[in-house]
Amino acid sequence: MEHVLFKSEEKKKSVDAAAVMRIIADKLEAGEIALSRGGEEVRLSIPETVTLELKVEEETSPGRSGVKKSLEIEIEWVEGQQGDPAEPSGEVSIS
Repeated sequence: MEHVLFKSEEKKKSVDAAAVMRIIADKLEAGEIALSRGGEEVRLSIPETVTLELKVEEETSPGRSGVKKSLEIEIEWVEGQQGDPAEPSGEVSIS
């Protein structure tokens, strides 16, 4: 069963979204991240090994002009489990 601990969605300029992702990358590397908004806060301890999922989708709707595209970045791990370094499964290159 899934339980959402924190969710945020807001429009940003792409340069501002990039700045947020840089902060997330630094916190991921440090092994701890805290997300807060208003009175709510979620603190996460990130293990050394995680699963990184990248997904690109496109969606067309009858009433919308153009195609909506999305790039989803998901990082997941099992809490309390360090695990072995992930075996590469066709490493993605980003350019």
